[in-house]
Amino acid sequence: MPSGPLAGAKGETGLEKRAGVLYLCATPIGNLEDMTYRAVRILGEVSAIAAEDTRQTRKLLSHFSLHTPLISYHEHNQFSRGPELIKRLLDGEDLAVVSDAGLPGISDPGTHLVQLAIEAGVTVTPVPGANAALTGLVASGLDTSLFTFAGFLPKNNKKRRELLALLASYRSTLVLYESPHHLRETLTELVTAWGDRPAVAARELTKRFEEWVRGTLSTLQAHFDEYLPRGEFTLIIAGRADGMDGEQPSDAPETSVYDAVMAKVTAGMSKKDAIREVAAARGLPRREVYQTVVAGEDEK
Repeated sequence: MPSGPLAGAKGETGLEKRAGVLYLCATPIGNLEDMTYRAVRILGEVSAIAAEDTRQTRKLLSHFSLHTPLISYHEHNQFSRGPELIKRLLDGEDLAVVSDAGLPGISDPGTHLVQLAIEAGVTVTPVPGANAALTGLVASGLDTSLFTFAGFLPKNNKKRRELLALLASYRSTLVLYESPHHLRETLTELVTAWGDRPAVAARELTKRFEEWVRGTLSTLQAHFDEYLPRGEFTLIIAGRADGMDGEQPSDAPETSVYDAVMAKVTAGMSKKDAIREVAAARGLPRREVYQTVVAGEDEK
């Protein structure tokens, strides 16, 4: 009996019904001219499009005069909607999945649908196109021979600290995504966890107000302390340099909260800023760090 993409229920002729194809279609990260001819054709030919945000995708389809039905598929319904999509594929329908911007499966639930499709023997075909991480990397001026994509940092404080500690030893260029609302806090955490490294902040890639801020993590921090961050950011940061071997950040988990703050004060930072940075790096309330410092000073 046939298996894989030819598998499926038997039709009236008794022959196996051919399963559909799942297309992973890249969409523009800003400039609509980055949409490929192939992606436009496929989005117009499939039976339906699974979209992270149907409102956003409907604007894209309207621009290219496409009227393909949309299906909502996002992180909150992926486990219920995924099997429904697989059934349609096994029934012979070709479907496409798209992200709000860029390649589906990168920082969105597309990966789960791909896994389900492969398990079901459905053909998965990528339709490549724009991607913010690679777009930022190639124009950053930093090393592109070896890089690590980390996407958005975990929201959970403990998991975020653990990931930052792990990435601190990587010698590859590091690529992160960040929203404007958390950019300054994230830069503070990166300086604290990794030290001051060459870094680039790429803002609103391919859009009208595309901007590149180049320097180090600390100069980026100073820049966005002065200028309010706007738009979506891709951060590209140099990996650990050879000369950094054996160095222990002053606020590493092995260092006490009091000693971490005092190390920054000794280096010339105000006590208020030192408390703020240590609190952000360790995911602690500022008041708790402040009280720890006061208690440490009393003991001294």
